[in-house]
Amino acid sequence: MTITGIITAIVIGAIIGALGRLVLPGRQSIPIWLTIVIGIVAALIGTAIARALGVGVTRGFDWIQLLIQVVLAAAGVYLAVTLYGRRGVR
Repeated sequence: MTITGIITAIVIGAIIGALGRLVLPGRQSIPIWLTIVIGIVAALIGTAIARALGVGVTRGFDWIQLLIQVVLAAAGVYLAVTLYGRRGVR
C-alpha cells in the first residue's frame, strides 16, 4: 500500500465514520479517532460485501456500496458508544 492509499483510506474512513455518526440520533460520546477507525473498517468491509453481491464495481458512483458502508459505520458507532459508555461508568 502506498502513502497515497493510506491517506485516501483515512480520508474516506473519516467521511464514512462521520456519515455513520450523522445517521444515529442523539449525541455520541466517543473520540474522533475512534470514529475514523470505525469508518475505515466499515469502508473496507462494505467494499468486500458490495463486491461479493456483485455491486462493487458499477459505472458512475457506487451508491449501493456507499449505503452498505454507512450502515456498517452506523452499526459500528452504535456498538462503540455502547461499549465505550460502559467503560466510563463504574
